[in-house]
Amino acid sequence: MSISVTANNSTMTALRSTSNVNNPAFWERLWHTSGIQFVTFFIITYLIYGDQPRVGASSEALVAFYTGERARILLAVIFSGLNILNLMWFAASLGTTLADEGQEGWGAAATASSAALGGLCLMLISILATLAYSVAVSGNSTLTSGLNDFAWAIVVLSSFPRAMLIMSGTFGLWRAGLISNALFAAGVGAVGLGVLGGTTWISGGFWSPDGVYSRIIFPIVGLIWVLVVSRALLTKGRTARAAW
Repeated sequence: MSISVTANNSTMTALRSTSNVNNPAFWERLWHTSGIQFVTFFIITYLIYGDQPRVGASSEALVAFYTGERARILLAVIFSGLNILNLMWFAASLGTTLADEGQEGWGAAATASSAALGGLCLMLISILATLAYSVAVSGNSTLTSGLNDFAWAIVVLSSFPRAMLIMSGTFGLWRAGLISNALFAAGVGAVGLGVLGGTTWISGGFWSPDGVYSRIIFPIVGLIWVLVVSRALLTKGRTARAAW
């Protein structure tokens, strides 16, 4: 009798677990946290990857980084690849929420901009993986230097789809009444900072492709925006969409 009761309890526990997984609300909440997962993975990857050589770095510095830190770079590439998935899920969650609120246009803009940004990110980590895996150890300093500088150029160009993603989310959520006027104003400011990030082409200094603004300031602004939007998505009333 005791064995039977235990078996029944185990069966009920398994059924409840399966029920949670099959519940659309479970998946909706999971995807709404993808932005938080993105920020977490971004910080982890940044700490693992280290400090990339600047534009025009010497061949000795390039070889020392891409060969001496080879394992760390490739590990960071793996985390970055996984984080691109978090970015896509975050944008899908944002786009779906905006569509639910009658803001399909802004939702489509979020999807398009995230696709462009994801493509640039995938190109960037492919270049870094190639440098660490084979190019840097080949002794071809010209190719190594060129690819390293190209990676910084991609960082600058990615500012435009990043700005579009921020704009689509900010305007869409504001039009839907999911964020306050103050957060909307802050989001508009972040859009402006994003567009300015695409102008950082001065050689050396604060406003260069590898300068403080491009490396630190605008990325931090973007991460804060993702967290704010994630909070808005989580606090929104759940609709338990069948699409989830």
